[in-house]
Amino acid sequence: MRRCLIALAVVLVGLPSVTALPASGAAAATVSIDAGQALATIPAVGVGMNVAVWDGRMNDPVTSTLLKDAGVTAVRYPGGSYADGYHWQTHTTENGWYMAANTEFDKYVATTRAAGAQPIVTANYGSGTAQEAADWVRYANVTKGYGIKYWEIGNEVYGNGHYGAEWELDKHASKSPATYATNLVQYVTAMKAVDPTIKIGAVLTTPGNWPDGIVGPGDTQDWNNTVMSIAGSRVDFVIVHHYPYSTNEGELLTKPQAEISTMTRALRDLINRYAGPHVGIAVTEESSNFALNTSPSGLYAPDAYLTWMENGAFTIDWWNLRNGTDCQKVTVIQGATDYNDGGIVSSGETCEPPANTPFPPYYGLQMITKLGGPGDALVRATSSGPLLSAHAVKRANGDVNVMLINKDPGNDVTVDLSYSGFTPSSATPTVYSYRKNASSIGSAATGTAATQTVPAYSIVVVQLRAGSGGGTSACQVDYTKNEWQGGLTANATIRNTGSGPVNGWRLTFTFPGDTKVTNAWNASVTQSGAAVTATNASYNATIPAGGSQSFGFQGTWTGNNANPTGFALNGAACTTGQISEAVRP
Repeated sequence: MRRCLIALAVVLVGLPSVTALPASGAAAATVSIDAGQALATIPAVGVGMNVAVWDGRMNDPVTSTLLKDAGVTAVRYPGGSYADGYHWQTHTTENGWYMAANTEFDKYVATTRAAGAQPIVTANYGSGTAQEAADWVRYANVTKGYGIKYWEIGNEVYGNGHYGAEWELDKHASKSPATYATNLVQYVTAMKAVDPTIKIGAVLTTPGNWPDGIVGPGDTQDWNNTVMSIAGSRVDFVIVHHYPYSTNEGELLTKPQAEISTMTRALRDLINRYAGPHVGIAVTEESSNFALNTSPSGLYAPDAYLTWMENGAFTIDWWNLRNGTDCQKVTVIQGATDYNDGGIVSSGETCEPPANTPFPPYYGLQMITKLGGPGDALVRATSSGPLLSAHAVKRANGDVNVMLINKDPGNDVTVDLSYSGFTPSSATPTVYSYRKNASSIGSAATGTAATQTVPAYSIVVVQLRAGSGGGTSACQVDYTKNEWQGGLTANATIRNTGSGPVNGWRLTFTFPGDTKVTNAWNASVTQSGAAVTATNASYNATIPAGGSQSFGFQGTWTGNNANPTGFALNGAACTTGQISEAVRP
């Protein structure tokens, strides 16, 4: 939604030294981690970022380094509302807004690849056509072989004037949700005729935010129900944007827990009503929307990202890498200068630090890389303190990492940690920390697995190795395969051979050959190279003691369809049980 017409120039800088403010007191809290209850898997494109065609530094070499070092795995283009006036073939915009040089599509892809991230592209709905979008897919994935998977159709299309407010360019005679949905189906048809493997998303209104629930003139339902009733069966994901409204930093820091789970439940109910569990949720714009360049946003960013992921979103894309400011709303928040710049690094405006200086949200996102990476299981972590958020990850090797976010600006907090389904090593853990108003992330071996002190207004990640019994699991996996030349269907049954239930499961395994999963049922299945991760659906998350859960998938192969190896349940090895194979001509 945000747009900023600022030309940017390159300045490379070093980072200032760490600065931490002393705490005025101490508090106590308890955090419980259930390593056996997987909530979700960190998605391959979970940590996303927006870039924009007005940013003249978009494709400088430093950009890919900044993105990579922050742990960004997805980069969205061409930039919010610009998308609905942007013509990719000519690299021009119809709405007359500023366009920077050196921001063409191919250069964006090269920068994204150099960062080790995947592109997310917004096709022009407002002034474009289905044919123009299909031609973009053909150029990207057939001509150039970029393999771009995720495509949005339009930006915030509901802001086209249909409900009164108008900020999004839309040249269609009708601005109704029914018109958008009908045209969306045409886009899907044309684009997937070029590349049927791509994933296409539909723009929805964010639950609880304007104009959610409003029935416009001539409509019979609100935007979301209209769009999904017409196009829900044809799309692969839905798109929302999240800019929480806050009047102060304390209110801002309540928003991840107060809003996100409610929003995702509403979206999942809508998806299930019109489509099915295969349709994903993408948050392609996320921002604190308050105290943009100071500590509150640094704390907010990882809390929001991880909460979205725990509730099933597959990408969350911050607005923006560089945004710019008019220097008219410079304030001091929690002892630091806030420039009202929506970027996570400085644009180098006259009131700001040198260009590319990271702001606190940059470090907040970078702290996610200390917690875990794509494929790791997000497990349940609960905190007793209203000013302390907790998130936890169980890694494939059985280790557990815990993120603790202290939202109290004046007091350290002493945290007592307890574990279920995991026995930590007695060794002193490695602890990463991002402190209030700091300009780097520190690390030390400190505290214990049972007790950690989290400084005021800081983020701490405690990395714990599995101790005796900490990485074992009582499970068996049976595997049944029906194979033919070039294809297969398979079924995996996970048997709980332990004495207690498994609450939430994530099964990982590796294909020795070149098998590729194309679709799945009764689980969310992702694949990175030969490594496969299957995560429970909402209805089969529990495996009772002595019980089992099954899921299946369809796949393709070329030269080697050998059976998978290395089954692990929630990061701990399982025994391999019965293997059944059938081959048909």
